[in-house]
Amino acid sequence: MNKGRSAAPPGAARGPARHIPVLRERAIEALSVRPGGLYLDATFGAGGYTRAVLEIERTRVVALDRDPNAIAAGAALVSEFASRLHLVHARFGDLDDVAARAGFDAFDGIVLDIGVSSMQLDEIDRGFSFRLDGPLDMRMEKCGRSAADLVNEADEAHLADILFHYGEERLARKIARAIVNDRKSAPFTSTKALADLVARIVPHKPTDIHPATRTFQALRIAVNDELGELVRALQAAERVLKADGRLAVVTFHSLEDRIAKQFFAARSGRGRAISRLLPGEIAPAQPTFAVPGHQPILPDAVETAANPRARSAKLRFGIRTTAPVQVADIALEKLASLPDPARSGRR
Repeated sequence: MNKGRSAAPPGAARGPARHIPVLRERAIEALSVRPGGLYLDATFGAGGYTRAVLEIERTRVVALDRDPNAIAAGAALVSEFASRLHLVHARFGDLDDVAARAGFDAFDGIVLDIGVSSMQLDEIDRGFSFRLDGPLDMRMEKCGRSAADLVNEADEAHLADILFHYGEERLARKIARAIVNDRKSAPFTSTKALADLVARIVPHKPTDIHPATRTFQALRIAVNDELGELVRALQAAERVLKADGRLAVVTFHSLEDRIAKQFFAARSGRGRAISRLLPGEIAPAQPTFAVPGHQPILPDAVETAANPRARSAKLRFGIRTTAPVQVADIALEKLASLPDPARSGRR
């Protein structure tokens, strides 16, 4: 999704809130967009990447977003580019199924811009941000279990696992214990109430990031299964890219980047020793992606000065080979999952 905002930068998505896609030029360069090509923007947001692709002659784009607000706001872009843009309300983890239902089977490029969008952060009633008090929601699709449901119903151990593994919060157990204790007298329904509790527990200086940042990140990831969706999207992209097609992934925190990095490493055969096979030994799968060097690509000083939300962004990309699709990577799926309580001895 598109991160950041500006008054009217060149190439920004147009509309009431004009947002700058982070690393836009570098992502379009990584995709190597060509006239007449077919591309998939799996995280439409405000349409910044989609517009950049469509501004190249005769290109076509299939764009997805799980947020109904983004789909509604994209109607003007659909009208502007007529039959060249196909906008679908869907999760990016289902991108291959969506493409098949729409009659598309092979793409020249796919872009994924992972995480919460600045539009969602700026909408108080969505509950993604603690900057202003709003309902404790965080649902990208506006359906299913909310962050309030999770905070008020999950047991202490499960909450601690979420905060530790998805938020990398060192004081996860202490925060989870306080949540369980405080919700006995009154359930958590607002972003401010939860942020205040975390600020009470996590030591911080005025110059530090808000102490609730990691907790809110963790809950948002859990509510929307963001890491699981990313793993499914990467594997789906491998299935629908043409040979020489490009996959570009923009991430905003270490968990997302770790998954993207490991996917490209595994699929490119990076680190695999070249040796003769023993009799009866099965040959390793052929690399499905070639990964150019000098990655990840980071925003430059000009971009981070104009858009502070770009500071943590990283772009990785790969080029699809002719090798057959590989089986699902169990190690990758584990990165997206919480530990199994039974195996860890915790019940």
